[in-house]
Amino acid sequence: MKTIVLAADHNGVELKKVLYEYLKSNGYRCIDLGPNNINSVDYTDYAYQLGSIVDKKDAEFGILICGTGVGMSIAVNRFKNVRGSLVHNLETAPLTREHNDSNVICLGSWITTEKESLQIVNSWLSTPFGEGRHVKRVEKISEQKPNKIIFTNGCFDILHTGHIGLLKFAKTFGDKLIVAINSDDSIRKIKGNNRPINSENDRKAIIQAIDCVDEVIIFDETSPKNIREDVSPDVVVRGGEFTVDEIRERDGIDDGITIKIFPIVTDKSTTNVIEKIKQND
Repeated sequence: MKTIVLAADHNGVELKKVLYEYLKSNGYRCIDLGPNNINSVDYTDYAYQLGSIVDKKDAEFGILICGTGVGMSIAVNRFKNVRGSLVHNLETAPLTREHNDSNVICLGSWITTEKESLQIVNSWLSTPFGEGRHVKRVEKISEQKPNKIIFTNGCFDILHTGHIGLLKFAKTFGDKLIVAINSDDSIRKIKGNNRPINSENDRKAIIQAIDCVDEVIIFDETSPKNIREDVSPDVVVRGGEFTVDEIRERDGIDDGITIKIFPIVTDKSTTNVIEKIKQND
């Protein structure tokens, strides 16, 4: 059973629902990333989520929908193993599979009707890759896509849902997520001799087991500045209440590096977990 992941922005919600039900009734395993209402959202967030899944080959195909499909197609093609095609008519739908081995189709709810969209998707999915002379050309597409590196860091002592949310959020901004974790000595300098609870090797093994993480590095300094400069990331993801400008100035992050902030998840921290354990003793 082939897996198809679907996502949209607020302009594509209704069409996404129709396609989801149609594909599910035709034997596909469908994953709906949302949204599920017409409140305004940024199409890039959903394109990146879907792109990350298809890039890792956790789904064979993806379907993205916005008003025109243009923004979605631009955003999703940042991923190395994604070949997203913008399709507005039935004629080009099979060609994107036959000639380009496209694995993501981008539709415009303002451009194609519900009936036309169903026909386009059906034609697209039923057309195999033509292979032959097209193989080398498709390979050249992936060769030209650089890996975008995302960097985040922390102690990650007792893993909780706040950590998982941060890591999944981080991976949506690029291809390779590198997580730097403080060594045991480093944590003692920051948090005292009673920490960490879990050793650096155990923490590294746990973080490495998370699907969205590509590499884990242990660093000894109390600041991640040196290890971050060694990694030379395109994007730095931080959790917290500070603004991008405050983080850039405080941490000495170059202007050429994008900074993304993951909001603090209330009551989710290793310290809170430890306190709850003490209260239950």
